[in-house]
Amino acid sequence: MRLVLAQACAVLFVLAFAPLYRGILDRIQARLFFRVGPPVVQPYRNLQKWFAKETLRSNRTTWISGLAPIVYFCAPIIVTMLIPTLTRNPLPFAFMADMLGGGFILGAGGFFLLLADLDANSPFTALGVSRIRLVGVFAEPLITLIVFGAAAVGNSTIPFTVNAALASSQWVTSPTHWMLLLAWFLFWIAETGRIPVDNPTSTSELSLIDPARTFEASGPDLALYEWGGWMKFMVIGLIGVNVLGTPWGLASTAQPVPLLWAMATDAIKLVLVGTVLVATEASFAKLRLLRIPEFLTASSVVALLAVLLATTRVF
Repeated sequence: MRLVLAQACAVLFVLAFAPLYRGILDRIQARLFFRVGPPVVQPYRNLQKWFAKETLRSNRTTWISGLAPIVYFCAPIIVTMLIPTLTRNPLPFAFMADMLGGGFILGAGGFFLLLADLDANSPFTALGVSRIRLVGVFAEPLITLIVFGAAAVGNSTIPFTVNAALASSQWVTSPTHWMLLLAWFLFWIAETGRIPVDNPTSTSELSLIDPARTFEASGPDLALYEWGGWMKFMVIGLIGVNVLGTPWGLASTAQPVPLLWAMATDAIKLVLVGTVLVATEASFAKLRLLRIPEFLTASSVVALLAVLLATTRVF
């Protein structure tokens, strides 16, 4: 029973902290540009506003537009149950899927969102879908190489096993480990639409990439999309800090105090790595669309080197 409750706490933690995490990073980003920025609780206010509004859809849309927000919202929640979110030991649903399976689940959420964009029959969302798929063509091999590298280190694709292997003295300071982390960081930027791949604050229809996914959404649909996107951003961050990074601070038992401590340490680690991400965004300009494949190709080369070093056990 305690393991089930710990699993529920992990899900509730991601559900509750994801909007706050987005608010904290937005505030840090504003400070870097010498602006006051919105309150850190602004995402919660936005959710309240969107849920209070009416959902408007074209009369030409199908059932896909109604199902897509639910699938996109639920995908990060399912992945949360597969990774070491609060505990370093596997929880009841940890073996439902491995790292590749978790990637497919997140990919399924994004796929349904793209289907809903095409279902809206809007030229701007269709343009955004084409650009998103361009990024996806190069981002998907990148994450596959990262999974292969992690599996070569841990001799497994189960996140909890990989987590323990990378935290061992053999790998914690290895160049292979750091290259995997760098490749994950570059993938995090690309998959979540951050600078230099995309500008998440853009409002120009002709420059939208990732924000184009929700261009035609409104009301509760928009709330589920945005909340799901924040959770996806946080879950990929947790994969970096808890699976590919270090299990420091994770609970070894499903007791209340260790779980609360794990929530606090997760929040600290996410904010620290998020600050690095925001500082990176402040240091670079958005790439032109045709330069994005070069960025992702270079990232894949880093991941490929990590795979080669991991399989040959050179470092």
